Amino acid sequence: MLYNEGVGWRWVFSSALLANFGRSVLPLAEKVFCALFPDDCRVCGEPLHEISRIPVCSRCLRQPTAIAADYYCTDCKTPFLNRFPLDEQGRCTMCRLGLTGFDTVYTFGSYEDTLRELIHLFKYNQVRPLARPLGALVARAIPREHRFDLIVPMPLHWRKRWARGYNQSELLAKEVARRWGVPVGEIVRRVKATAPQAGLSNSKRRLNVSGAFRIRKGANIKGLRVLLIDDVLTTGATASACAKVLKRAGASHVAVAAVARTDRRITLERSGTP
Repeated sequence: MLYNEGVGWRWVFSSALLANFGRSVLPLAEKVFCALFPDDCRVCGEPLHEISRIPVCSRCLRQPTAIAADYYCTDCKTPFLNRFPLDEQGRCTMCRLGLTGFDTVYTFGSYEDTLRELIHLFKYNQVRPLARPLGALVARAIPREHRFDLIVPMPLHWRKRWARGYNQSELLAKEVARRWGVPVGEIVRRVKATAPQAGLSNSKRRLNVSGAFRIRKGANIKGLRVLLIDDVLTTGATASACAKVLKRAGASHVAVAAVARTDRRITLERSGTP
């Protein structure tokens, strides 16, 4: 059927017709497309059989599982093999000493295996459409009963952002915001180009990111509950430094949410440490 909406003629199809047409044609179109443009899953290496902007098979996208632990810090949610690192309130040494600037942490899974591969594709290989499924994992990790006024992406220094072309945490933040109905505010700047954190001790990591963040002029977050979004949480030193800046600017509560976190339990188990 044709109709004129004032700017030209448009075709209108019945939704039932489109649905039936799509169900019958899409499988054939996918087979033809994959035959003409063969490609393999970037994670498992198996041939792809679906048309997608993400070069990963559906099995690998469904594979990541939520992190689980019998013992974890009540504040930073770090998982432990046993309760001995925790005090009577369930807090780890870092939280007892006040070395974390955030109030709590939410992470979906362990930074291992398929989830690690997906994050690397997203972060280092320009596969930006992975922001949607990875952002969905972050959103799943956040308790729905908790309330936030503002979502803030972990900022990149301008040189790193220019080299990469985008801030992966910003893309994740927008996906979480879309699901939660909370605005995104890029109110924090990374003013210091820090050295890579990998290989540094906890104390050197904190020193490395000291003074790295600054609130943008004119930002007013007094009394707000802020959700800080990052891709991976390692020791939490970077997130802590950013959270402290948000707290000094007046935020009443700062939570950190990430796709994955480094799980020391896995390292200890592989090394045979009891």
